[in-house]
Amino acid sequence: MPEFDRRVFVKSAAAGAFLAAAPARARAERGRLRGPASAPDQARFSRETVLALARELARRPYAPPGGDLPAPFSSLTYEQYVGIRGKAGAAIWSDANSPFLIEPLHRGAGAFATSVALFVVEDGAARPIAYDQNAFDFGKLTVAGKLPDLGFSGFRVLRTRPDAAPVEVAMLQGQASYRAVARGQSSGVVARALAIRTAEAKGEEIPIFRSVWIERPAPAGDSLVIHALLDSESVVGAYRMVLRYGDVTVTDVETTLIARVALDHVGVAPMQGTNLFSPLERRRGGEDMRAAVYEVSGLQMHSGAGEWLWRPVANREALQISTFVDQNPKMFGLIQRERDFSRFYDDDQHWELRPSLIVEPLGDWGPGGVQLVEIPAESENNDNIIAYWRPKAGLAQGVETSIAYRQLWCWEPPEPPPLAIATHCRSGRIGAGKRRRFVVEFTGGPIGETSSDIRADLSANPGAIAALRTFISRDRKRMRVVFDIDPPGDASELRLVLAADGKPVSETWLYRWTP
Repeated sequence: MPEFDRRVFVKSAAAGAFLAAAPARARAERGRLRGPASAPDQARFSRETVLALARELARRPYAPPGGDLPAPFSSLTYEQYVGIRGKAGAAIWSDANSPFLIEPLHRGAGAFATSVALFVVEDGAARPIAYDQNAFDFGKLTVAGKLPDLGFSGFRVLRTRPDAAPVEVAMLQGQASYRAVARGQSSGVVARALAIRTAEAKGEEIPIFRSVWIERPAPAGDSLVIHALLDSESVVGAYRMVLRYGDVTVTDVETTLIARVALDHVGVAPMQGTNLFSPLERRRGGEDMRAAVYEVSGLQMHSGAGEWLWRPVANREALQISTFVDQNPKMFGLIQRERDFSRFYDDDQHWELRPSLIVEPLGDWGPGGVQLVEIPAESENNDNIIAYWRPKAGLAQGVETSIAYRQLWCWEPPEPPPLAIATHCRSGRIGAGKRRRFVVEFTGGPIGETSSDIRADLSANPGAIAALRTFISRDRKRMRVVFDIDPPGDASELRLVLAADGKPVSETWLYRWTP
């Protein structure tokens, strides 16, 4: 099972299921998972169906999910859970000429205990996917007798190929979370449908998907349409996602949110990933033989005013929250810039193969800010880096708020900055005192094209900069900036940009140094 599953498993967060599912008679007639047959209770379905359910749900008090699991599923170890697999040929549409296959995922302990009602939409009708224990191989688990309807924790999306086995391209599982990969990648950064009060002292509220509807794609189609009903104590949402797999995998997301109560802290298009240690911050590296352990190098932003910003991320000693105030942002995302195996030396995880995830707002998002949360972590199984858009207005009680955006799961941004980018960053202590040295290497852009002098504009707030030096290789389009800082006792905000003839020739490098 992919590393994503282990990371979700170890979090073991509480969640559950609202059943917008079919009566027992329909479940009994559903048969094998391979291809849901028509049922007498089939219902016409459209995008408005989910919105109507969301409106109805928003008028009722939140009902915590139920559906306790029987033994042994209520206490599975990770190794036992990953041993549960769908049997060959049991995926939905595997007996049809379909570009995508759907593999329902079994429920388990912890975060995988949440049950989501799954439906397929064929010929305009929604039909529930029934649980069938005969569709699963339980590995080394001893399963005695007939199981009750245990439901599903989510599903995998497989892309069929003419001359090879289907390849996994996406997964939706656990606390309204999902992820996807571009061609040739390994799973990594995770998207969430919505963030609520992330990193607040009173605790984060975790939404769940109650129900999901998957439209059957055309035989020659290249996209998969997924609808979902989101629920939490404070907000309900109707989601529509269109997935297109390729060298850049795209998910177009449209949502209408209805708050049960007024919310001043919501995160739109949240994403999360791992950064345990890197050359910029190795305090968690210890005696780890690997050179680095991270799937997220930093946060990239293209502001509404047109400025390109790059904020490297790190595994901190204490929780750090940074907000980058903006209006109508053009893009933001968690980026893996390192694609060289030798930077990691990890044959098991292959951090260099993890996707970057970019969000492009569709329409005006108004005022707000990109919020970055860096959480101390002791394990690579923790998604300790979180980013999302926090609208200034929040959500008003009972008001429908519609938002749309595009997610790009990619090797590198399809539209990178037309400037030099910070490709490598290192830092470390100098001597026995508190002074620290930073090395930031910029690559590409106008570095090799301009004959003008390029200077490094650097500031520290607070803190004193010392020994600022630059080293340029125009033929290789590289410029390295080396500087020392005498930091204050607390934190220091660093800002660096390369400029020539009064104009920036690089993205703006930002970093918060912390003790």
